[in-house]
Amino acid sequence: MAGLPRALAPLRSRSYRLLASSMGLSLFAQGLWTVALVWQVVDLGGGPAALSLVTALQAAGMLASTLLGGALADRVPQRRILLGVALLQTAAVGAIALLSLAGALALGPLAAASLAGGLAMGLYYPAYSALVPAVVPPAELLAANGLEGVVRPALAMAAGPAAGGLLVAAVSPGAALAATALTQAAAAACVAALPTTPVRRDDADRPGLLADVREGVSYMVRTPWLLATLLFASLMVLVIIGPFEVLVPFAVRDRAGGGPAEHAWVLAAFGIGGAVGSAVVASLRLPRRYLTVMNLMWGAGCIPLVVFGWTSQLWVMIAAAGVLGAAFEAGTVIWGTLLQRRVPAALLGRVSSLDFFVSMAFMPLSMALAGPVSGAIGLTGTFLLAGLVPPVLALVAVLGWRLPADELAHPLHVPAEEEPAAVTAPV
Repeated sequence: MAGLPRALAPLRSRSYRLLASSMGLSLFAQGLWTVALVWQVVDLGGGPAALSLVTALQAAGMLASTLLGGALADRVPQRRILLGVALLQTAAVGAIALLSLAGALALGPLAAASLAGGLAMGLYYPAYSALVPAVVPPAELLAANGLEGVVRPALAMAAGPAAGGLLVAAVSPGAALAATALTQAAAAACVAALPTTPVRRDDADRPGLLADVREGVSYMVRTPWLLATLLFASLMVLVIIGPFEVLVPFAVRDRAGGGPAEHAWVLAAFGIGGAVGSAVVASLRLPRRYLTVMNLMWGAGCIPLVVFGWTSQLWVMIAAAGVLGAAFEAGTVIWGTLLQRRVPAALLGRVSSLDFFVSMAFMPLSMALAGPVSGAIGLTGTFLLAGLVPPVLALVAVLGWRLPADELAHPLHVPAEEEPAAVTAPV
């Protein structure tokens, strides 16, 4: 596979191809599950309250397990964790699929499967993040994260939900659940074919899991670039997720006269923009001012949210969502690469879990606040805050924590031939 362009260079590694395949299948299964779950709840006679319960259990499971998952990822070979997660998801979803197809499913088992899936996802993210730099050379990590940034919205937000919707419409929710279980089984097969890479930490003195978590938190607190970015990103999530998830449908309906299909176009534009932004970043070298570029990209990328507060043109909303998605995913590609290159290998699982935990923790609060805030200051005022507060927060993070000096003191833009070799698995 010689001569691959920069963005596809990680695919030269058989180990990364297997890992990326498992990730892609897991994302596709996630998209299938999202649609299948909704219509299975409806098929059981449940309403918004029942759906909220089932989805809340999934989110609670992720929050409950992600910090533990980070500690495990730094002391247990990550391949074993990923394989266990895939097998757990296969078994849980497969069981409720059989019950659904047999007409014997109730809300209780469905809620339990949702909780199990959330617990599994909390273990998955830190283990996957810690495994990537073990199979990809440092010079190719940006490209690897860019590839994932392209695949993630394409499969989880487009192909998976579309396939799930077709299966529900043509057959039944049970058929979509069965397809989800089979896809997870295929992901497990890819992980099983991976070689086991050694855990990259000193085994001489291992404290308990809680001590491991405390060590990860301590590292975050005493590392200015990491603390500044996580604080900014968590506040950004608090400010923008609620308006985008909860209020955009009402803006589409009340201002542009649209419905579910038009809302789907806005979401698709976000996903397509994210894929394009990821592909562009993956094709380039890491910026010299990587911390400044990343934070300002996230902050300025939120400005298009202002559009939803004043325009009545659907195409303008679609364009705004595309720009938002491109900026968000492009910054995320840099962020993932930054974690994998600047965080010590022995701490990467725990730091990745903290990143995931902080992001997830503020999502429910943001969505809960979106309605009351819009009721108090209106849609226009809420979207104005969502679009203009993050750029200010980004500037505070960059200047307040002196990130320009930090990134110059720790350059990551050196040519590939000057990069140190990664601790790689056999390829």
